[in-house]
Formats: sequence, C-alpha cells, structure tokens
Amino acid sequence: MKLLILPGLYNSGPQHWQSLWETSMPNVARVQQDNWDQPELDLWMAKLSEEIEQCKEDVILVAHSLGCALAVHWISSPHSSVLHVKQVKGLFLAAPPDVGQNTFPAPSFSPMPDVRLPIASTLIASDNDPWCDFPLAKHWAQCWGSEFHSLGAKGHINGESGLGHWEQGQTWLAQLVRSVK
Repeated sequence: MKLLILPGLYNSGPQHWQSLWETSMPNVARVQQDNWDQPELDLWMAKLSEEIEQCKEDVILVAHSLGCALAVHWISSPHSSVLHVKQVKGLFLAAPPDVGQNTFPAPSFSPMPDVRLPIASTLIASDNDPWCDFPLAKHWAQCWGSEFHSLGAKGHINGESGLGHWEQGQTWLAQLVRSVK
C-alpha cells in the first residue's frame, strides 16, 4: 500500500508530522504541487491524478488542511477516473479547513463537498483549530461517512502543534490501512 502525502497551503515544513512520516515510514511519497502559495483546485487535482496514475499499487491519501479539501474534491469528482478511484482505498484527513470562509486564501476549493465518500476515511480534528470550527469538522465526518477522532486542543494539527512523529496519528492510519486490505 502506497501512502501519498497531500500537504496543504504552503506545503508542510520539516517539523510537520507529514514531513516526519515521509522520511521515516516506508512506501511514502509527497504529491508536489507546482504552486503551494496560490493553489487552484483544478491544477492540484490534475497533479494528484498524475501521481496516482504513476503508482503501481493501491493508495491511501494522507492529507492535511487544504490537502483534505483536495482529497475530498478529487474522490467525489465525476472527472476522476473509475480506475483511479478504485486504486485509492482510503483517505486519512487531518484538520480539514473551512474553505468557505471569506478570508480563506484558496477560493477555488469552495464549497467543500458534503457527499458520502465512496471509500473508507478517517477524519481527525482539533477543538481549537483556527481554520475550522470543531462542529463543522464533525459535520463533515458525518456527511462523508468518516471515522471521527478528536485530538483535543492541538491547533491546526501542524508543525506548531508539537506532535513530532504523531504516534497516535500513525495508529489511526494503521487502523485505516487494515480496514481496507
């Protein structure tokens, strides 16, 4: 099973759990976007499709922040190839942002799809995330049919959250992988 890391806006820095997982876990790759600072949904979705097409095995998308919006848009898009959707077995979604906020710096990602996802997913939210109110994250988990976990007060679940290698997140990811095998 290949793990594809989907960072959010501005990419994930060296102390971010995604970066630490990428360098310490087997069979992990980051989807590199051409423009991390001014994301456009169509371009990010095209890059994700290219990366999945290059994978020879089944995939779990490991997303943070705007990467969550990318994953949910991609898996629920009528433009995603049936073959690719079958290849992607699960979504690990940490700290999805409220892309509908007027001040959100990636307007092409709004609105967030609120449909039941066709694959297994796990959503982790913080109760003090500055980019998404906790009740909204919980609502999305219900809409998407995602397993939901509260991380407590950990901000945006990023490098500043002090999670390091985020062992609890690795446990939830392992549970998702086992559930789709």
